[in-house]
Amino acid sequence: MMNLTHWKLLVAVAVHRNMTRAAAQVGITQSAASQAISQLEKSLGVTLINRSRTAISLTEVGCQVVEQAQQMVDKIDNIRALANQARGLNQGRVRLGCFPSVVSVLLPDMLKQFSEHFPNVNLSVVEGSDEEVEGWLERAEVDVGVVLNPQVDRQAIILGQDRWMAILPTQHRLARIHRVEISLHQLHQQPFILATGGCTVNGESLMHEAGLQLTDVRISVRDWASACVLVKEGMGVAIVPESTLPESMTGISAVPLAPLSVRRFGLVRVTDASATAAVNAFWDFTARTFK
Repeated sequence: MMNLTHWKLLVAVAVHRNMTRAAAQVGITQSAASQAISQLEKSLGVTLINRSRTAISLTEVGCQVVEQAQQMVDKIDNIRALANQARGLNQGRVRLGCFPSVVSVLLPDMLKQFSEHFPNVNLSVVEGSDEEVEGWLERAEVDVGVVLNPQVDRQAIILGQDRWMAILPTQHRLARIHRVEISLHQLHQQPFILATGGCTVNGESLMHEAGLQLTDVRISVRDWASACVLVKEGMGVAIVPESTLPESMTGISAVPLAPLSVRRFGLVRVTDASATAAVNAFWDFTARTFK
């Protein structure tokens, strides 16, 4: 079945002559893009793209189809612009507060797509700790904010969750024994690198929640990456979110906590009945994206 994403992808391929960059532009993976183009060619019964190891080029009929596809995409964009204007979305702003790891891991594609759908809405992102985000929401200094472990009564849009992981030097005795899971009880008396990520929920708060106390905090840092470096140097063990683990795990072992412990990310909005059309559009768009 052909849909708008297929046509946008085909136009992007014609512009970039590269499947990976075209896929990134429309917000899908490279493998999904290759499958989509193949499906499009199968539906039409013609070859649109010449593929080789070094380059991508359009066939003669592919060039003609791209011209029509570009006109189609332009007309859809014009229709969307008319609809946005009728809804009061030809202007306005949305202020989003969140902490850095969420912006870099969970939100890039969604924010890009929202801006493409509502190009006249001024979307600004302010980064801070979870406590700062809560303060901004309380004072209505942001319109929406990403919070940790939101209560049910806040009616949050759940964006995802992240496992807490213990990280240890590879040669650490516990790393050799516990390869599948490890408990907080086995960690609380170890030399500890306390990383907070600027959040109230961290290794220390997890220990307190479990009725335990860290007995040997060697260094406290805000940055998760700094904790990983210090662990690699053998300064101690640490607890960090899984999404913050470095690409290279040389010298570090990461083991999930047992019982399973996660942090959940939820988008909440200011409790204000006078929310603007732009804020409502952002809320609805996010809800559809993460449903």
